[in-house]
Parts: sequence; structure tokens; C-alpha cells
Amino acid sequence: QVQLVESGGGLVQAGGSLRLSCAASGRTLSSYTMGWFRQAPGKEREFVAAIHWSGEYYADSMKGRFTISRDNAKNTVYLQMDSLKPEDTAVYYCAARTGPIRSVDVMYNYWGQGTQVTVSS
Repeated sequence: QVQLVESGGGLVQAGGSLRLSCAASGRTLSSYTMGWFRQAPGKEREFVAAIHWSGEYYADSMKGRFTISRDNAKNTVYLQMDSLKPEDTAVYYCAARTGPIRSVDVMYNYWGQGTQVTVSS
């Protein structure tokens, strides 16, 4: 089993930055694909970014603003979010799966509890 715990969410003004962290326990994540998803009120959960040993992948609307990275020594994945917009307001979830990158949430086996990000205008 893999346990994931997100942190780093909060309230930020438009144009600001936040860095989310996802700390994993139970397994070494170096061979897992790690992903970030988000869900805004009244909307479906959407893919944000994912990272695998072979590379990274971003949703089009996040390219150039968000950066995913991982520290295998700390078993932690990060999401650096810059130039935040009010429409980025959502609960952000960390997820893990074995195998290559996928952008569909049902392909992920393990999930964190989520962290709230609120961007004010």
C-alpha cells in the first residue's frame, strides 16, 4: 500500500505562487508515475501534471505555469504553481500508479486526501 499526504495549499492572490508537496509512505515511489489532479466546486476532477522516470506531462492549460518535480530520496513529489489565476481554485490531489504516465484519474491506484488552493482576484 501507498499512503499519500498533500500539503502546501492555501490562499494566494492572482499572479502569485504556491508549491504543493506530496509525501509518500509505504513504498518507494521512484518507479511509480506520480500525478496531480484538481477538482473545482461543481466540476469534474481534471488532470494537471504527471511525472515518471521517463519524463513529465502537463495539461495544456498548465504548461508554462506549473512545474512538477520529484525528490526520490525524500519520496516526495512537488507541484510548483506560478502565475496563479482565480480559475486555478480547486482541491488538488496527488495520485500514484504503476506504469507509464496517464492523464485519466481512474488509471491511478493511490490518492491523497487533497489540499485546497484558493486564488483571489
